Amino acid sequence: MRNARMTATARVGDHIEARGLHGRPSRRGKVVGVLGSAGHQHYRVRWDDQHESIVYPSDGVIIIARATGRGALAEESD
Repeated sequence: MRNARMTATARVGDHIEARGLHGRPSRRGKVVGVLGSAGHQHYRVRWDDQHESIVYPSDGVIIIARATGRGALAEESD
C-alpha cells in the first residue's frame, strides 16, 4: 500500500482497509458500490476473501484511493 493516496470519501474501485481486532490481521477489500448521500456515504465492499459487506467509515477504517493517471502504480504493485 505504499505510495497510495488516502482520502476521506471513497469511489468505486478504491480500496478499504479495516484494522483488525486485537491479535487479528487487518482486512482489505475493494469498493464495489457507494451508498447513501453526501456526508453520509457508506460502501459495499468485496473483501479479499470474496465476501461482501456494507462498511460505514469509522476509526480504524482507511480508504485508499486507486492509482490513476500516467505513471501511477498498478493496484497489484501496492
